[in-house]
Amino acid sequence: MQSNPNTSVIISTYNQPEWLRLVLHSYSLQTASDFEIIIADDGSDERTKVVIKEFTEQSNLNVIHVWQEDNGFQKTKILNKAIVASNSDYLIFTDGDCIARKDFVETHLNLRRKKCALSGGYFKLNESISKDITIEDISQKNCFDQDWLISKGQSKSFKLNKLTKSKTKAKLLNALTPTKATFDGMNVSCFKEDILAVNGFDERMQYGAEDREVGERMMNNGIKFLQVRYSTICVHLFHQRPYKNEENLKLNNSIRKETKKRKLRFTDFGIVKK
Repeated sequence: MQSNPNTSVIISTYNQPEWLRLVLHSYSLQTASDFEIIIADDGSDERTKVVIKEFTEQSNLNVIHVWQEDNGFQKTKILNKAIVASNSDYLIFTDGDCIARKDFVETHLNLRRKKCALSGGYFKLNESISKDITIEDISQKNCFDQDWLISKGQSKSFKLNKLTKSKTKAKLLNALTPTKATFDGMNVSCFKEDILAVNGFDERMQYGAEDREVGERMMNNGIKFLQVRYSTICVHLFHQRPYKNEENLKLNNSIRKETKKRKLRFTDFGIVKK
C-alpha cells in the first residue's frame, strides 16, 4: 500500500461493472505508477465488488472502495467520502465510463500548478464502438487512434483533435478553444487542500452541473482553472441518462445562482456539516 502516493484518482461509479472493468484496465497501463485509485461507489450491487476485487488482485496499485447504500443519486456525498479517504495531496477526478489514455495520470501531474485546477475534457465514442470495445482494444491503444475509430464507424469531426498525440498541438488548441475551463467531474484535478478549503461538494445537489458548483466556489476562493482538454486524454463510453430530470436541475441551478450571486467560497452542506 502506498502511504503517500503522488496522486489519488477518484473514479465515480454506479452499477456499471463492465464499464468499470474497462476503465480500471486503462489505469493498469499508465506511464505513471505512483498513484492510488479511490472508487467512489454510489450504491452499486455485488457485481461491482467482484470487478474491483479482480482488478485489485491483478494490480500493484492501491485500490480503495468507498461505498454507500443506494438511496437515489448521491454522487456528491460519495465523492466527499472519497476525498476524505484519499492519501494524496493531489486529486484527479474522473468517471467510471471514461477510459484513460496511458499518459493521463502523468500529464495531470506534469501540468499541476499551485493554486490552480486542471480542466480536462473527453472524446465521446459512438454507441456501437462503446458496446464492442474490448480490453485488448485498450491495451493496443486502438480506442485513442483516430483512423481505427473512423474505420469502426466513428464520425469524422474536429472533435477527433481531442485525441492528438502532439503536445505542441494540444497546447495550441488549449489556448484557442472557446470552451471555459471549469470543474468537469469526468476529467479534472486539483490540490486536495483547495477543495477541502471550500468544504467539498454540496450534498444537496442532484444530477446536473453538481461538479461545476464546487469549481465556482473554488474560483471564488482564488483558484485559477487551467484549460487542458486537449492534453489529458480520455474517451467516454456512450450511454443514456435516465436519472436526468427538470426538478433536480432547477434545484441545482438555484444553488449555483446563489453561489455566483453571493460569491460563496464555502458550503454548509459539504464534508464538514454545521
